Amino acid sequence: MTLTPIKIPMLVKRMFPNYIWNIPSNHKTIYLTFDDGPIPEITNWTLDILKQYNAKASFFCIGSNIEKHPSIFQDIINDGHTIGNHTHNHIKGWKTKTKDYLYNIKEAQNIISSKHQSTELKTLSSPLFRPPYGQIKPKQGKKLIGLGYKIIMWDVLSFDWDSTVLPETCLNNVISNATNGSIIVFHDSIKASKNMQYALPKVLEHFSKKGYSFKSLEF
Repeated sequence: MTLTPIKIPMLVKRMFPNYIWNIPSNHKTIYLTFDDGPIPEITNWTLDILKQYNAKASFFCIGSNIEKHPSIFQDIINDGHTIGNHTHNHIKGWKTKTKDYLYNIKEAQNIISSKHQSTELKTLSSPLFRPPYGQIKPKQGKKLIGLGYKIIMWDVLSFDWDSTVLPETCLNNVISNATNGSIIVFHDSIKASKNMQYALPKVLEHFSKKGYSFKSLEF
């Protein structure tokens, strides 16, 4: 049984005010995010579902996966979604020296930035970064913010990656906790595919019927 909360407590958000946990709003807007791609079939399936609901999202991509699957990365860009950095090798900040952590992020950012040369990749005023596993040392976070990054955390976890979580529970985690301005985490990964492919269409349908729109993160 995991101790990680589905809904991030306000106390945690106040402890790390320089990280972005949600987008305060009075409007019915939700921010879907997807970690760990691009991955064959799973990412393309995700893009197809989002398109059905005219939904935009933010994809936090692993640099090495972009190198392996450049055409799928291109599909994300072509569909008008926002790209974020999720390190080059999905490394844990808590177990990595700050110098090595920053270098790994730079590797991924170089790959992402190179797409500016030949695509319509959105040019953000600040690059987006999400630490794998949510693990980042204060010093690492301070350095990244100093380099101009926006560190994107989350408001609601779906727990789609957890094999002990039933698909129905994954769905309920989101619809019972998401609200205006929530940043929700899903994963376009093989490990999460069973839960995510069950929950995502139902999340989109549920909130669409309630008048919500789905937007990508842009700063």
